[in-house]
Amino acid sequence: MYSGGKDSTMALHWAVLQGMDAPVLITIYPERGSELFHYPCIELTKFQAESMGLEIMVSEARGDGLSVLRKLIKNASKEYGVSALVIGVLESDYQRMRMAQLAVELGLKVYTPLWRRNPVVYMEELLELGIEYAISSISTMGLSPKYVGRIVDECLLKEILTLSKRHGFHPSFEGGEAETIVLEAPLFKSPISIHGIIRIYSDLEAELVPIEAGFSSKPEVVIKETVRVS
Repeated sequence: MYSGGKDSTMALHWAVLQGMDAPVLITIYPERGSELFHYPCIELTKFQAESMGLEIMVSEARGDGLSVLRKLIKNASKEYGVSALVIGVLESDYQRMRMAQLAVELGLKVYTPLWRRNPVVYMEELLELGIEYAISSISTMGLSPKYVGRIVDECLLKEILTLSKRHGFHPSFEGGEAETIVLEAPLFKSPISIHGIIRIYSDLEAELVPIEAGFSSKPEVVIKETVRVS
């Protein structure tokens, strides 16, 4: 299961290190506001897959999207001989249970290598491994729209962890407080560059909307415009 964010990229990194064959990424393009699937910048997963030299299967979904996901996984299993799902869930019992139930129904094993990891240690490990990501959306008290589009480095991570303690949001954004998009990782052959706009819905909610993306010599996010949506 691949959303293009830090967690699914880390889970894929784990699977490859375990010697697993990862023949295909499975991605759902959901409606905005989906509780189960990642939405911001989801269309960039095709660039990430290409950078990693991996196949990707994509379907759009409305509502909870489980019926679409079931069909997509079934097709992947048939076409690529998939026998297991690797999922980058950290602490969401809702996501983990829904995905595990779906895997059992389809006769697949399920791996959740990030489950219950210490969130602060995990966020530090992402940087140590060279997984570079930008914040693609915010939706919580304590993270303002100014953070959208910024690439997380050591300095910004310290700021995020401080704000997490002060305002009480999950330090690795497991509650949906923010979403991320990976621009560079050990499995990537080329970094990704994004040109986009920031769409602000309120002082507590904003997202990055890509207008152009491609491969570059370095990971970057270039903000062309900031738009307030009433």
